[in-house]
Amino acid sequence: MRNVQIKYPGAEHNFASASLLALQVARENQMQDPTIMAWHQSSGQAMPPFYDGADPDTWWAKYGAGNGGRLEVCVGEDYQFIMMDARGYEKLGDMPLRNLSDGQGNEYLCFTPMLGKDADKPTQEACTHLDGWAADQY
Repeated sequence: MRNVQIKYPGAEHNFASASLLALQVARENQMQDPTIMAWHQSSGQAMPPFYDGADPDTWWAKYGAGNGGRLEVCVGEDYQFIMMDARGYEKLGDMPLRNLSDGQGNEYLCFTPMLGKDADKPTQEACTHLDGWAADQY
């Protein structure tokens, strides 16, 4: 895996600005359609999800490398990204999923064609409870 370090002088950056820089650098390094496979924030203020028993300081890099990552981009001293080139992969487009909450504040991921476009309450048939395994579609 190739590594690129971006010096980031000036004001502090956040995930959004750091990830945009990482995508730009990946394009400059011959990735036509760069995608972030994994990331890590060294300061520990925010962290991508991880599974029980995983080392939060290393699992993200192993996951990224094992799932197609070919370029590590470090932005300043705080953010690290594992990038892959997604060209050639089929594009999914808009997913027919949306998030809804029940009356108790529980969040659900719902399949819109089964639920109906105008429905505003989750149903057992069309929705699954959002937890550590279901993706938030916001």
